[in-house]
Amino acid sequence: MAALFGARVRRLRLAAGLTQTELGDKVHVVGTRITQIERASGAKPTLELARALDVALGADDLLVELWPYVYREAFPDWSRRFMACSERAVVIRQYAAHVVPGLLQIEPYARAVLSVGLTLGSEEQLEERVAVRLGRQNRLGAPDRPELWVILDEAVLRRPVGGQAVMREQLERLLETVRDRHITVQVLPFDQGEHDVMGGSLTVLTMPDGSEVAYTEGAHYGQLIEDPDEVRRYSLAYDRLRADALPPLMSLDMIRSVLEDNHRGSRLPSRTDRRHLAQEQLQQSGGWRLRGGGRRIAGERRPRP
Repeated sequence: MAALFGARVRRLRLAAGLTQTELGDKVHVVGTRITQIERASGAKPTLELARALDVALGADDLLVELWPYVYREAFPDWSRRFMACSERAVVIRQYAAHVVPGLLQIEPYARAVLSVGLTLGSEEQLEERVAVRLGRQNRLGAPDRPELWVILDEAVLRRPVGGQAVMREQLERLLETVRDRHITVQVLPFDQGEHDVMGGSLTVLTMPDGSEVAYTEGAHYGQLIEDPDEVRRYSLAYDRLRADALPPLMSLDMIRSVLEDNHRGSRLPSRTDRRHLAQEQLQQSGGWRLRGGGRRIAGERRPRP
């Protein structure tokens, strides 16, 4: 894919009557960088450079669309298949057991996560993976952005990936992200105990045709599940997690509590307390009922006493 990208750049450059140095001047890199791109040698182009080349050469987004495929080669095969499916999904439901999902990671957090692991081969590969991860986030702002529902295990909030400063910034990003009505975040607290997805993370993708695929992942492995019966089993497991997790508003409160470093002195509401709070919210909202851990849906009004 890097060779294909380079060949397209060369063809467009020659059609525009530009030398490598002239094209480099237009996109603010040295001419030898253009040579490396065209020959698929050296570091792969960043997303910013791919966009600049696209504009300079009048490629009508061809180079930008090719760019993710160039970088996908930096990931294991099982991860590439998942990324290909997620790029087309209209609904993404994720349970994260250990770290914030890639679609919601800030750059320093992503770099800290990707800098560890047995599949990392070099510093160059790290830069490629960071670039791909951040590039995939662009879809959340696109017109065809998917509905994203994320359940974070409480451990995700309390593990200072990248250090305390990076973690504070990451938690702030989570609070900002959920202002988007297409994104919902819940927290699964420790006191819920064991559950069906312990030990790994789970993603359920809904495709444009309404079909679903599931993806389970550990530290050094991943599995894309396409058998309908198996996918239904994982989808049901996800719905159970969603029901057990804190409702979205309470989840945001917990994220703020961790961010403000007040969680040590606070008491997480018990299941009974949460049930009473949910009942109060129902009464205050005029009889709406909660489903899936807090999302309100229209239903029959509660009879007045």
